[in-house]
Amino acid sequence: MMFTSTGSWGLYKAPLSKSLLLLPTVLSVLLTVLLPQYQDMFIYNLQAVREGKQFWRLVSGRLICLDLKDTFCSSLLIYNFRIFERRFGSRKFASFLFGAWILSAFVDLLLTEALRFMFELQVDVLPAGLLGPVFALFVPFYNSIPRVQVTQLLGHVSITNKSLTYIVGAQLLTSSAYMWIVASSGLIAGMFYYSNKLAVQKFLRVPEWVARCGSVLLEPVFSDSEPTAEAPLGMGATLDIQRQQRMDMLDQQLLLTQLANLRRNAQQQQAQQTGLLNWNRFFPTLRHRGQNRHQEGPQPQQPPYTHPPDNTDVVEEQVARLMEMGFSRTDAQEALRASNNDINIATNFLLQH
Repeated sequence: MMFTSTGSWGLYKAPLSKSLLLLPTVLSVLLTVLLPQYQDMFIYNLQAVREGKQFWRLVSGRLICLDLKDTFCSSLLIYNFRIFERRFGSRKFASFLFGAWILSAFVDLLLTEALRFMFELQVDVLPAGLLGPVFALFVPFYNSIPRVQVTQLLGHVSITNKSLTYIVGAQLLTSSAYMWIVASSGLIAGMFYYSNKLAVQKFLRVPEWVARCGSVLLEPVFSDSEPTAEAPLGMGATLDIQRQQRMDMLDQQLLLTQLANLRRNAQQQQAQQTGLLNWNRFFPTLRHRGQNRHQEGPQPQQPPYTHPPDNTDVVEEQVARLMEMGFSRTDAQEALRASNNDINIATNFLLQH
C-alpha cells in the first residue's frame, strides 16, 4: 500500500508535522495570491547574501515556498514522514529538522561556490521554502522504513509501499532548474546528521525548554484525538491492492492482539515460557487464504498446533534502536522476540501500549 510504511492514523501524535503542514501552506498561499508585493522578502537570494550581506535571507528564504507546486509536494512529503515524529517523539523530530536546516544552508553556499569555481556557473537564486529538511528526511526514510512489494507492473516493475513517496520526491526535484542543488544539500545534511558525524546531534538539537514551550503551544492547537475507527485505505488503489492492504492490516492486528495478551499474562506465565504465535509459520496469511479459497478437493489435515518455545534470538542492533526511542530493554526484547524480530510490528505495539 502506498502509505502503509508510515502508518494510517492521520496526524495523531504528530503536532509538529501538522503545524508544518498548515502554517507554511497558509503563508505560501497568502504570499502567492493575496500579498505578492511581499514576496521579495522571502526570496532565497544567495547573491544578496554574498554581496549585500543580507544574511537574514538564509532564514526568511528557507521557510516559505513561493511556488504552489513546491508547497503541495513538500506538504505531501511532510505528511508521509510524520511517522518519524511518532517513533522518536516531537523533540527528536524537531532536532533532526533543525539540524538538517542549519547544515543544508552551509552546503547550499558550498555547492554554489563550487559550481562557480569549477564550471563558472553563477547561481544567484535557489528555490525558497523548507525544502532542505524535507529532502533530508529521505535519509531515515530509506534506512529505517522496510521496502515491501505491493504489486508489479508488466511483471517486471515492482511497486512497493515506498514508491509513491519517491515519485512525489522526484516531482519536487524536477519542479525548477536549481532544485537539484537544494535536494543535494538536504540529502548531504540528512546523512551527516543521521550518522551523527562529529557528534553533530549533540550540538544541533532543540533545547529541552524550547521543546516544553512548543508542546504547550502546539499540542492544544494541532494535536489530534486518538482514532477510534480503522482508517480508510488509499484512494485510487485497485480492488486487488485494497484487498491485499486489508489482509495485511488484519494479519498485523492479530499479531498485535496476541502480543498484548502475552504481556498482560506475563506474570502468570513465568513458570511456563511460551512464545507468540508465529502466524506466517503455522497459519497461512489472510492473502494466502484468499488465494486458496477457490481450490477444490480435499485438503490434508494439519497437525495440531503446539506453542513453540520462546527461544527466538533478538538482534541487539534492533534492541538498541528501540531503546533509543525511549523503551526499556526488557520491553524491547520482549516485543522483538514476540514479533520474530520485525522492528516495525514491535514499534507499533510499544507505541500503542
